[in-house]
Formats: sequence, C-alpha cells, structure tokens
Amino acid sequence: MPTMLVDLRSDTVTRPTAAMRQAMFDAEVGDDVYGEDPTVNRLQAAAAALLGHEAGLFAPSGSMTNQIGIQLLVAPGEELLLDSESHILAHEVGAAAVIGGISTRSWSSGGGRLDVSVVSESVHESLAYHTVATRAIAVENTHNRGGGTVIDIDQLRRLRALADERGLLLHMDGARLWNAHVASGVPLAEYGRLFDTVSLCFSKGLGAPVGSVLVADAERIERARSIRKRMGGGMRQAGFLAAAANYALDHHINRLADDHVRARRLAEALEPYGVTTAAGVETNIVLLRHPELGKLSAAAAEQGVLISVLGRDQGRLLTHLDISDDGVDHALTVLTGLLR
Repeated sequence: MPTMLVDLRSDTVTRPTAAMRQAMFDAEVGDDVYGEDPTVNRLQAAAAALLGHEAGLFAPSGSMTNQIGIQLLVAPGEELLLDSESHILAHEVGAAAVIGGISTRSWSSGGGRLDVSVVSESVHESLAYHTVATRAIAVENTHNRGGGTVIDIDQLRRLRALADERGLLLHMDGARLWNAHVASGVPLAEYGRLFDTVSLCFSKGLGAPVGSVLVADAERIERARSIRKRMGGGMRQAGFLAAAANYALDHHINRLADDHVRARRLAEALEPYGVTTAAGVETNIVLLRHPELGKLSAAAAEQGVLISVLGRDQGRLLTHLDISDDGVDHALTVLTGLLR
C-alpha cells in the first residue's frame, strides 16, 4: 500500500479541519425553511455583504444556486448565453432546460478567456415570432475547464456595459471566485456588483463539506426561496452546515494563495515533460495532456497519487486545503518517475 495518499483530483475532496468540525458542533440552529436558523442567516448576510448585494440564500450545492440564479433572470422559453465549456452547460446535466425550461446557446471560450466582442456578436435580438431572444449571459470565474483561468475585471466591466446597453441580465458562476479574488487582488464586491446574481461555493477551495450561497437583491432572493423549495433544497437545521461555511469565510480565504503557489510548483516541474504549460496556471488548477492519461492515472494511483481524468488524453491536478508541500513533493516524485 502507498505510504502517502495525495488526492489531486479535485478541491471538493477536502475534509473539514478539527476547528471547522468544532464550529459545526457548536452551531446555534433553527428551522431555516422558516428563516429561523441564526447560523444560516449569518452566512447569507456575510456572503451578500462581501459581494456588495442585499441578500443571500444558502443551498446544498453550487449547481442548485446556479440553476436558481439563472431561473431568476431567464423565463421558460427565453435564452441564456454562455460559453461552451462552462459548468452550467457542460456539467449540470441539462438542468437549465429540464428544470427551468431555459434555452441555451454558447460561444467558444478559448480556454476560459472572456472576449466581450465575441459575446456581443452572439447576442440574439427578438426579430420575429420564430426567434428566441437572449435574456441573460452567464460567465464562470475562475473557469474550471479553462484551467482555473481568472476572468479579467476589465472584460467583466465591458460585459456589464454590454448588458446594460442591450437590456440583458448577468449571472456569475463564482464557484471559485474566492480563488480569482486572491489571485487578482480584485475585491469581491467589485466582482459582485457587476452581476445580477452570483453563486458562491464553500465546498471547494474553502474546504467546507457542503453548501453554496446565491447572492442578489432582496426581491430576487425572496423569489429564490420558492425556487429552492421546488427543487428540494429547503433544509431545516442547516446551521450545522452553514457553520462550516462561516468558519471558512473567517479562516480559509487568504490561505488560497498557498494552493496557487503549490499548483504553479507542480506545473513548473511537469512542464519539461510536455504534459502542461506553467504559464497558464493562475490559481489552483493544472491541466494535463498525455496520450495515455488513463494508464498514467492508474499507475500514479498505485503509488498514492490521484489525478482527474477528463478524457482520453486530458486531465487535471487541483491543489487544496489537504495538499501540503510534502504532498506536492510526493506527487512530483511519482509523476516525474512515470513520465521519464
């Protein structure tokens, strides 16, 4: 058996720290469906304030907060425009269509970068009874399949101007917005105020076991409560879960810089083997290319290093709360040994 297990598949595999578990144990709780859980209420208010919005809503997953967010902006039969590699389109099993009745159309993202001129050309106007007009645009920051790309704030400002000019609404999938904030230095509120709805995840880089918050104005969040209930997301004494997210807000944001350093270290050491490009690593995701990635992954797993396989020749490594410098050392020893 391997002497060390280094799980680089995802930043969702983290376990709550001892201090986070204690915060969960000590949580004051109530019935959140009635709006009476003080720990949930604290989390919702804190997340909304950080993003410069009026209110927030706690839900079990980022997929749920994404779907609630876009349903608040796009009515059944209307169109959501987003990039072809976005999580909402590629990894939420058609929920926009199945649950929200939302039509989607995409542009090519080019590695997660945002080019507002391309987006502008993709917007559909309502020209006749047989066309579907674009109602809202969604972007993902950081961009998962783009390799943790941080969306440039100037492009996001241009996107807001485009939306205002064309009468459109904006949603941000901010599952890893914390990483974008730490890597870029852009305040969370500066990101948040550019969007009508923002989904924030606590179970990735921040290390909580479960949960996301949707932020928006107070009227939209009131509507969001009904949508969450319809989707089965109304939880009762959810403060035990929200306590972990509150702890993460207080203690785990700034430490994301450590994950970014470790990801860059992995990329720089692996780049000479032709499987990645260090210059493209901005946050905690390292994309891999190898003609037999499945075999590489299996061989690495036998030595205690787990990597994510995304396709025949595509994969990724993600650094996170449970990956130490010693873990990076072990991963590099194993992977460089297999790649020689």
